[in-house]
Amino acid sequence: MKKLRAGLEHSLAGRVALLLGVLVFVVAFSLYLATLAPTVLPRDVSAGLADAGLFQVRVYILGIPNPTGYPTYLLLSKLFTYLPVGDIGYRVNLASAVYAAVAVLLLFSMLRVLTGRVVPSAAAALLFGVSRAFWSQAVIAEVYTLNVMFVCLLCLMFMLWRVRRRDRYLLLAALFMGLSLTNHLTSGLLIPAGLVFVGLTDWRKLLDWRLVLKSAGLFVAGLLPYVYLPVRAMAHPPLSGYHLTSLKGFFSFVTGSSFQGQMFVYSFSQLPWRLEFYLGHLLDQFSPAFLVVAAFGFWYMIFTDRAAAAFFGILYAGWLAFALEYAIPDVWVYFIPTYLIVCVFVASGLVALFEGGGYLVRRWRLTEHLSAAQRLAAAGAIGLLALAAPLAGVHDTYRVVDHSDYYQARKTINLVARGVPRGATVVTNGSSLWYMKLVEHRRSDLKIVSPFLNPEEWSQQAKPWVRLSRKYLREGDRVYVLLPGGRDDYYRGYFERSGLRLVSHDGGVFYRVEESGGGG
Repeated sequence: MKKLRAGLEHSLAGRVALLLGVLVFVVAFSLYLATLAPTVLPRDVSAGLADAGLFQVRVYILGIPNPTGYPTYLLLSKLFTYLPVGDIGYRVNLASAVYAAVAVLLLFSMLRVLTGRVVPSAAAALLFGVSRAFWSQAVIAEVYTLNVMFVCLLCLMFMLWRVRRRDRYLLLAALFMGLSLTNHLTSGLLIPAGLVFVGLTDWRKLLDWRLVLKSAGLFVAGLLPYVYLPVRAMAHPPLSGYHLTSLKGFFSFVTGSSFQGQMFVYSFSQLPWRLEFYLGHLLDQFSPAFLVVAAFGFWYMIFTDRAAAAFFGILYAGWLAFALEYAIPDVWVYFIPTYLIVCVFVASGLVALFEGGGYLVRRWRLTEHLSAAQRLAAAGAIGLLALAAPLAGVHDTYRVVDHSDYYQARKTINLVARGVPRGATVVTNGSSLWYMKLVEHRRSDLKIVSPFLNPEEWSQQAKPWVRLSRKYLREGDRVYVLLPGGRDDYYRGYFERSGLRLVSHDGGVFYRVEESGGGG
């Protein structure tokens, strides 16, 4: 009878977990789909759209993205361009939404294995899924949701290995680790963190040379998408000025050496304001109450699960340290993995609160006067409250991240296609016109040039714009420019001081460049 009851309880728990897993996925994906950008995107760093538009183009044409190449993102997202929904821009945006929803589902699964509790795991997964920064990347073409998906998958493999003690999970972790690196190098922190986790759980596995050799082989196999980069580079695809056919050039590209001057640039004295900057972003994601729960959860994990505390502690500290020392305008997206770990600690904290509350209820006999049905109803109400709490601020976040009516780049394309004469040269800072020409195959007569595509001159400053404009004017071209958003006065002033004049078209959407005399 006891075995039958245990079997029924186990079956019921499994069904509840499955139901909540489906619920978490559906809620997250529905929100992402409702706020998804509907078409092509511009390049606008201030709006969080640094690379999204160019990713849309490069995915479609199978080009070479900026360092570090992101071949796995490119190849996976290419599959979405064959879907019979929306335009190409929408389909590539949709890929990010799918990666994000799968990441939330994997996070729930990993937390359930880690904590053994379903409701805290679902609540923490929802909390992360509706966090502002992560959600914002789920509605545009970007690599960050795929990065989180791989991180959650790797963490799940480690947790399953500890529970089931089957080497195949470590072997799968090695394969996914290599694959994850071909999408984003920051996931490499999982290598030292994973070794510490395995060592604290069963250090003998680190000395099993057969397992180590198999893991190394699978790790290398996971790196195979990198082969795409030099092979594709030999075909000289559009929008690629990188030299990847030499070994030196390839390693320089995939390791992001061009960004090294922006890494670890802040001194120790600047650390307080960088931490203040991070804390401001952290509070934009989660209410102070959840941060208290997360801090309590980490403390609880230290005493109850030393291996997991070390594993997730290393990940949080490492990702935070790197982001704090990275001097780029959109560094806030590098905080997203730390938010993921915060939600892991939230799950741990909720488990501790539930267990503490259960202990007090039993100690003080608070439910003795209740029937079994009433106790079940009370537990269900508490569970629903825990699941609803992460959604408390979802309306405000929805308004901030909503791109469902974002047609700026589409309007720009239509205006340029209609207003720029045949054979002209257009100097542009981003992606809209490349999308028009390479994806939609419109206005193939136009010559599109961009200072941003020069790996040595990724500048928002006016000097390269003036240089390119003057070069093509001297070649006898009619030259037009699409300027970076929000700084038209600065650019007009610089052009005028350089002896060039900008004549506005369509209310300043783009400008015709003319020689004005003087300057130089």
